Amino acid sequence: MTDVLTDATTVPTTAPITTVTTGVPTPSTTDVLTFGETMAALRAGQPLLLGGSLRLSVAGAESNVAIGLARLGHRVRWAGLTGADEFGRLVRRTLMAEGVDISRAGVTDAGPTGLVVFEPRVADLVRVAYYRTGSAGSRLTRDHLVPALTEGARVLHVTGVTAALGEDAQQAVAWAVRSASEAGSLVCLDVNYRSRLWSREEAASALRPLARHLDVLVASDDELALAAPEQAATESARIEALLAAGVGEVVVKRGARGAEVRTPDTRASLPAVSVPVRDTVGAGDAFVAGYLSGLLDGETPKVRLHRAVHTGAFAVASPGDWEGLPARHELDLLRAEPGSTLR
Repeated sequence: MTDVLTDATTVPTTAPITTVTTGVPTPSTTDVLTFGETMAALRAGQPLLLGGSLRLSVAGAESNVAIGLARLGHRVRWAGLTGADEFGRLVRRTLMAEGVDISRAGVTDAGPTGLVVFEPRVADLVRVAYYRTGSAGSRLTRDHLVPALTEGARVLHVTGVTAALGEDAQQAVAWAVRSASEAGSLVCLDVNYRSRLWSREEAASALRPLARHLDVLVASDDELALAAPEQAATESARIEALLAAGVGEVVVKRGARGAEVRTPDTRASLPAVSVPVRDTVGAGDAFVAGYLSGLLDGETPKVRLHRAVHTGAFAVASPGDWEGLPARHELDLLRAEPGSTLR
């Protein structure tokens, strides 16, 4: 399936961007700044050709992380761009309700809010269709990010998804990473490769130059090659090359096999938490939220990894991208016996 542009002829090439005004945390209190495209999300209960109802929510890699961190008690700002439409209102309303600061988010009528459709096919296999070409979120530029970057945050979190949305968005990611690093913020990149948005060659060309500015790189084991130097041919060589290039720590997600973190001085790994799988979409974002939460709390790499695999487990055991993510006081719930009732 490919991206689809809805009403392409009616979308102007330029349009003013307005900033959302809210009474949320002040810039100086921001723990994590992130940005990217958050879409309206339609979830089918059965294959689309059979008809039936669709459940409406929102979804986006960076906003999933933002919600996860906010639920864990951190102060998070999302500086993405939505359309001047009802789907955009839904995105902004949802993020505000989850405690995410959207005071530097933008609204534009240059394109519609993007749409993603999730279709279950068999067991836990889900097909995803994007309708985001020419969307508001894909029109993000570095100029839109200047206020948020100027105000700063302890951590900047970006993903390869945003860089894949187009040349302007790709340049915005590269500029934000450089600017945040120079300003003294920690920078986290989740490779988060999406084959329906760009090729592996395009991803590698955009992401490899970012390595020297990164404090944390998160990638699944098959994504490491997109961030590491081309000559590194094995997983171990790729990790070593990334650390040598200046990346502070490399976090490798291995799905059901758990995860590993490597720094120049330490190495730690943990198995995944065993839970009934209901929906794997959003698990990687939940993992990142847990890992960054531990980082913000000053925990050791192994403790960060422990929190990450647990938040990831909450995601796969719950339907939706972010709906099942835990509050801080719920982190120990997975220790309860299966089928328990908490009274």
